[in-house]
Amino acid sequence: MYGKGSLNLGFTVHDERTAVAKNRNALVSAVTKGSKSAWELTNLRQVHSDLIHCVSQASEHPLAGDGLITKTPGLLLAVLTADCLPVIVVDPKHRAVGVFHAGWRGTVKRIVEKGVGEMRKHFGSDPAQLRAAIGPGIRSCCYQVGPEVKDTFQAQFAYGSELFRETKERNEIHERYPLLFLTARAPGHSDLPKTIFLDLAEANRRQLLDAGVLGRNISDLGMCTSCKPELFFSHRAEKGKTGRMMAVVGIRP
Repeated sequence: MYGKGSLNLGFTVHDERTAVAKNRNALVSAVTKGSKSAWELTNLRQVHSDLIHCVSQASEHPLAGDGLITKTPGLLLAVLTADCLPVIVVDPKHRAVGVFHAGWRGTVKRIVEKGVGEMRKHFGSDPAQLRAAIGPGIRSCCYQVGPEVKDTFQAQFAYGSELFRETKERNEIHERYPLLFLTARAPGHSDLPKTIFLDLAEANRRQLLDAGVLGRNISDLGMCTSCKPELFFSHRAEKGKTGRMMAVVGIRP
């Protein structure tokens, strides 16, 4: 169970449902302060997908998916994160909003790019007039992934290789006794161990650009959840025993 000041917003096994419900009510009250109308909070059963739902009211049972869009005033759309990125998109002209949960699986399936497409389809949104915000999430400084993730991105995006950086793993024994690690392969052809890091925020920024959102209309908070577990919940930094943050967006009645 988390401390009283944790403000966990996810129904996890490590916290009491009554405490989470109280935290959610406090969040809704804070972000809708000054509004005379009642607001409904709706979120998803997130499954690391590219499923996006257009909603006009809160669902009694959370829908499975990772994106929500609406043009219904008084409806607060939400996604939960603890390293994955929350991405919010706003159409000020048509008074429509969307929120998306973008982990690496959802990102490689182009959930944010598809989200802009869904807003065009349902609301007539012009991508050039949209505003987008990328929230806190694990950044390239900390987001170590396996080579299979890099291969998947490179297969899906022409710029896939640009989303990764690699560093050679340091091995003190190898450096101290190099003769022990000689191979019969020609110089320059031996495989050296590498650590691979993914820039998830840049991947989603590129998708927004590809969807037609202007660069000047994309804001990125730029904060790493794994670097700052004292400020954010981080599934990786806290080895899975952590809470959830919530990104919300809505239209004032």
